[in-house]
Amino acid sequence: MTIIREQDIISSVADALQYISYYHPLDFIKALEKAYYREKSQAAKDAIAQILVNSRMSAEGHRPICQDTGIVTCFLKIGMKVRWNSTNLTFQEMIDKGVHQAYTNLENPLRASIVMDPAGKRINTKDNTPAVVHIEMIPGNVMKIFLSAKGGGSENKTQMAMLNPSDDIVNWVEHSVKKMGSGWCPPGILGIGIGGTAEKSALLAKESLMEHINIQELITQGPKNFEEDLRLNIFNKVNRLGIGAQGLGGLITVIDVKIKTAPTHAASKPICLIPNCAATRHINFTLDGTGPANLEIPKLSDWPKITWKINNNTRKVDLNKLKKEELIRWQSGETLLLSGKIFTARDVAHKRLQDVIENKKHLPLNINLKGKFLYYVGPVNAIKDEVVGPAGPTTSSRMDKFTNMMLEKFGIIGMIGKAERNHKITKLIKKYKAVYLIAVGGAAYLISKSIKKSKIVAFKDLGMEAIYEFEVKDMPVTVAIDASGKNIHQKGPETWKIKISEFQKNIR
Repeated sequence: MTIIREQDIISSVADALQYISYYHPLDFIKALEKAYYREKSQAAKDAIAQILVNSRMSAEGHRPICQDTGIVTCFLKIGMKVRWNSTNLTFQEMIDKGVHQAYTNLENPLRASIVMDPAGKRINTKDNTPAVVHIEMIPGNVMKIFLSAKGGGSENKTQMAMLNPSDDIVNWVEHSVKKMGSGWCPPGILGIGIGGTAEKSALLAKESLMEHINIQELITQGPKNFEEDLRLNIFNKVNRLGIGAQGLGGLITVIDVKIKTAPTHAASKPICLIPNCAATRHINFTLDGTGPANLEIPKLSDWPKITWKINNNTRKVDLNKLKKEELIRWQSGETLLLSGKIFTARDVAHKRLQDVIENKKHLPLNINLKGKFLYYVGPVNAIKDEVVGPAGPTTSSRMDKFTNMMLEKFGIIGMIGKAERNHKITKLIKKYKAVYLIAVGGAAYLISKSIKKSKIVAFKDLGMEAIYEFEVKDMPVTVAIDASGKNIHQKGPETWKIKISEFQKNIR
């Protein structure tokens, strides 16, 4: 019989969540390194380079890979012979205590993103609790804990369906990935659950994302069963879509496909697809009663010596002196280095601004957004001598409903975020001769180094959703939609889908 201490569970969870906030899994790093060298699209290659550079910086500085430090999911697999030194706390309470300790750690505070009353007031719980906990009893005398901290951008792209038994899984996945766009921050991993019931397929998909990356080994060895063959077919079909890193167009959209299955009803084929983003964070460990988990510290030499360099021809922009005549000359797909003043705003801040307009109120502190750029970001709190914590972009499409208001009523001339915008927004950008820029999702710590000054200027009560004023220096962005309406998220994947098709013909 094994006796496990409550405190060992709590401290192990806290340590593990801190660990995965700044250490990518090494199998992901190695897979991303291979993807970098295989990628032929320069725009996608540059994005992968930024993700890898950011990962090394985070590992060195012990600061989050991404500003969205995720919602915690925990799979507990508890041996039937395990006993406890105390029964004062439930498993949910033990895990939540670990989450609380990890996310309020003063040396590396993690962003609290969890809100209670989700259908109503949506009030932040301040410490990222509660976690989502799944419990399974297994044979044996140990406790296995699988943890992930998953960002909202990729989680929101989850796809689910109740297929007919005769429906084709590969075609459904291909269609679903097209719908997902790039808001899940590719390149990443697809987790697919098939079978059971609707909720079981989702659990299978989520759990599959914690498995070791091994698609290249599978390609070399060849499939040995139907599921392995299915993985390879999906991997190839999805990469042939040409979506590429950050949706810029390229050869590499996914670096692995994971599948878990369960028996299901004869009339059903439940399926769930959950993508894992470029800020993949997960870990597992075993407690056997001898103490807390011992997490092996990776060597920095395990990270590739890949650098990201600015092209000498890259356009440098002084936002404080920018005139509309210059802005309309920017071209979709062009890299810019921004310097000057920008403001931030996410979902809730946009809603507050909408209330200002509808109720004819004055803006807080008389903020003047006319002629300014809005950055869709909710940064991590700063520590020590930092100006701001990791501050990468959030998914821009959540602000689509407010975009006309921001352009017409507030007079902004540009937006900075991640992933594609819809056709309606593209038309609005063209109408107002504005621009939409993207920063690399998964490069939050790297981006934060370009922010030289930071202060909250409105809605301080919203925490990370407050409006900040940033002073930036050489902040790297790409023109996604230019003032004429040309869209890199449309042109890039379309171009690379054709190129990939031509590559395949030449191989044959």
